[in-house]
Amino acid sequence: MMDANKFSALKIAIASPEKIRSWSYGEIKKPETINYRTLKPERDGLFCEKIFGPTKDYECTCGKYKKVRYKGVICDKCGVEVTKSKVRRERMGHIELATPVSHIWFFKGTPSRMGLLLDMSPRDLEEVLYFVSYVVTDPGIAPLQKKQTLSDKEYNAYYEKYGDGFKVGMGAEAIRLLLSEINLQEELDNLNKELETAQGQKRIRLLK
Repeated sequence: MMDANKFSALKIAIASPEKIRSWSYGEIKKPETINYRTLKPERDGLFCEKIFGPTKDYECTCGKYKKVRYKGVICDKCGVEVTKSKVRRERMGHIELATPVSHIWFFKGTPSRMGLLLDMSPRDLEEVLYFVSYVVTDPGIAPLQKKQTLSDKEYNAYYEKYGDGFKVGMGAEAIRLLLSEINLQEELDNLNKELETAQGQKRIRLLK
């Protein structure tokens, strides 16, 4: 068994959505915590017993199963596992987000990983993620560049002239679309070729 007090290194990483779901005991669907009438956790809420475990040792929510002899049984009525209440300190649930979000480590770090991949400045990237500016996802018939940012005023001016002849987006959803179009292996091969002949500042920039 590993000694929790003896280790040489600690690695922190972002868990993928798939990994988070594998750790989770259920999806939280309501913002409620405790029902003010019954004083019991709301089902599918932030304190849900079905997700996190019972509030009383070896007793399900509806009371059908009580005492240790039913240990491990999952109630067919309320769906709560009959076990110790201390499991509530260990179990986790998850929330399915309505729209994609961006983790601050990837767009605001130094250097900005997302900024380097998309060849966008951290400032432009932040404005798109925080719904301050639009980003061009498809120039179409408009005289625009892909990944160019537009203010509300600029977007309205282009829309009046070109209508639906071009596409823009805002927020993490637009950034995810742009990232999904990048062929990472192809980008890596191109960078390695450029590094063979690059010198000075260009080489330093490519190495980032």
